[in-house]
Amino acid sequence: MRTKRLNLRELNHADARRIALLAGDIDVARMTARLPHPYTEFDAEEWIRGIEANEFVRGIEYDNYLIGLIGYTIDANDRSAELGYWIGKPWWGQGFVTEAAEAVMRHAFKVARVPRMTCCHFIDNTASARVIEKLGFRCIGVNRAYCLARKAEVDTIVYERKRPMTAFLWRGAA
Repeated sequence: MRTKRLNLRELNHADARRIALLAGDIDVARMTARLPHPYTEFDAEEWIRGIEANEFVRGIEYDNYLIGLIGYTIDANDRSAELGYWIGKPWWGQGFVTEAAEAVMRHAFKVARVPRMTCCHFIDNTASARVIEKLGFRCIGVNRAYCLARKAEVDTIVYERKRPMTAFLWRGAA
């Protein structure tokens, strides 16, 4: 998938070193639930190898450099999809996540035909709150989630966005 500035591509095992470098930053890892700290190349290799069929994962490339990851996981019970992402610290605040998420959401709604998407952020992650707001999600509650990097439970704000009636009109989603 391509956007105005980004290439969203499948991952390969050669990406493990770059993923470990970016995700190994404590400031990145502490804003995710699933990234431990420290995060090694071995961790990245194992994670890439373990991507499952219900997971749609893409590397975010800018100027031919992998700068982060984005994707969604489809729930087998209700076919909803949970959006997840992270981006390397040097690229924070430049709109890359919002741009990538718009493309991935189009894919989820148009190609995967999910009825709704959910996402969440830790209460202290104001940057993700802004991204989620721009994407049109609405808050549905507060929860707690375990953060591997912090080794603690963290208050989490949960959001949802239902598939728009116009999803079938979107072009260029795949």
